[in-house]
Amino acid sequence: MAGHGDPPEGEPEGSPRGEDDEYRSTVFDESFIRAARLQEYSARERMTDHSHAVRKVQPKPAADPPGTDRVGGPGRRGGFGNGPKQLLLLLMVLVLSFGTAVYLGLRNPYRPPPVRAVEQTRISVLPLVPEGRVPGGTPDELFAHSPAAQFREGAAGITLPGARATGDFAEGQVMAALTTVKDYLVASSLDPDVLMGRTVRPVRVLLDPEQQGQFDRGLTDPANDGRHDPIGWLVRFDPAKVARADSQVRVRGTLTYQETSPGTLEVVSDHLFVYALRPAGPGDGATDRSVAGPVRDASLFTVRRELSFRFAADDLPRHQTVLVSSAVQAGPQACSAEVPRTLRPLLAGERAKPHNPAATDPYTTGPVAPAMCGTLSPLAQPTVTGSGPAA
Repeated sequence: MAGHGDPPEGEPEGSPRGEDDEYRSTVFDESFIRAARLQEYSARERMTDHSHAVRKVQPKPAADPPGTDRVGGPGRRGGFGNGPKQLLLLLMVLVLSFGTAVYLGLRNPYRPPPVRAVEQTRISVLPLVPEGRVPGGTPDELFAHSPAAQFREGAAGITLPGARATGDFAEGQVMAALTTVKDYLVASSLDPDVLMGRTVRPVRVLLDPEQQGQFDRGLTDPANDGRHDPIGWLVRFDPAKVARADSQVRVRGTLTYQETSPGTLEVVSDHLFVYALRPAGPGDGATDRSVAGPVRDASLFTVRRELSFRFAADDLPRHQTVLVSSAVQAGPQACSAEVPRTLRPLLAGERAKPHNPAATDPYTTGPVAPAMCGTLSPLAQPTVTGSGPAA
C-alpha cells in the first residue's frame, strides 16, 4: 500500500528516492500541474551560477472559493475583498475628495467678493441766496465776526465719537467705519486739489465700486434728478472764478452711528464747512496763488453737508462705503435753473440777481426737476464794518 503522499502506483522504478526529497513538501494537485510551465535558461544565463537548467515559473493560483478575500499577492488571503466592497471603497474615496475640495474652496481667502445690488445715492442741493450784498474783509476779520469764530480748523473739526460694540459689529469694526467716514469728509470737503477741481480720485476710491458709476456720471453729465448732482458728492469750486483766500477751512459737526438692521451699520455726519474765498486773479489758474499781505476782498462761503453712510462687514477691510443720501445747503450763491458742475459763490460786494423760477407743466411726463432756492439768513453772515467792499 502506498504511503501518505506517494503516487497511487507507487514510486517509479529507477528513481532514487533521495534526489526527490527537496520536492516532497510540495503538493502537486491537478490544477497546479496544468498551470505549471518550464522555461529554459539562455546560454548566457546558464554560464552564471545556476544549479538548474530551467527556471521555475510560479503558476497562477487557483480561483478562491466564493467569499474569500485576497491580500498582497498569490497565496495570501483576507483583505480588500470582492468587487462590491472595492466599489464601495472607491465611492468613499471620491466622496471624501469632493468634500475636501468644497471645504478648501470655501476657506479660500482670495475668492472674489459676492456681487450685491447697491442702491443709488439720493441727493438734494439747496442754494442759499443772500438778501443783500455779500460782506467782505480779511479772512481773520470775517471769521472773528461770524458764527464760525469758535470752529476748529481743517480735519481737527471732524471729531470721532467713542466707539463701542453694537449688534453684529465689534468695537474695532465701528471705529473702522467712523474712520472711513472721516476720510471721506476730509477728501471731499478739505482736500485742496479736490476743492479746486484738479482731481476727484481721493473721493472716488472711498466709494463702493457699485456706486462709482453713478459718481462718474454725476461729474460728467450732471442732472437735476436727485441722483446725479455733483455737489452731492463733493465740494468743488471753479478755479477760473474763485480762489482760496485762506488755506484753512473752519469745521464743526457731529458723527453718529447705529445698527439699522442685522449686519448693516449706518453712520450719519452733519457738518458745517466755512471757506474764505476771493475772486480769481491773473496767475491763479488751477493752482492756489500765495498772496503777499492780507486779502481785503475775501468773503465767507458756508456749506452744510448731511450725509448718510452704510457699511456691511465686508466693506470695512476694503476701506470703502456706500453713500446712501446727501443733503447740501450752500451759500451765499445765486439760484440757477441749471445744474452747475461746481458751486458758484457770490463774492464780497456782490448781490444775487432777482430770480424767477421757470414755469412748470404738470402734464409733462418724465422726472420732476425741482427748482428750489433758499434764503441765506443775515445771522449766518459776518457782521463786519469798515473799509471792505461790503462796508
